[in-house]
Amino acid sequence: MEELGARELGILALERRPFAGPGAKERAIREELGLSPVRYYQLLNALLDDERALAHDPVTVNRLRRIRESRRTER
Repeated sequence: MEELGARELGILALERRPFAGPGAKERAIREELGLSPVRYYQLLNALLDDERALAHDPVTVNRLRRIRESRRTER
């Protein structure tokens, strides 16, 4: 099985960090990863279904999966 790439590792690292105030996370996404927030969230959503991501950081991936599932059931 292939390892996660630098971009995928960067996304997981960003998701582990707390952000103070509105816009701070979006700014970090643009500055640190060079992605638009829309593209970032597309990649993050795909990454949550990737077993390599789960193996690398199970706490973060499972937390984000729970959040995603709760938002889906709210709709």
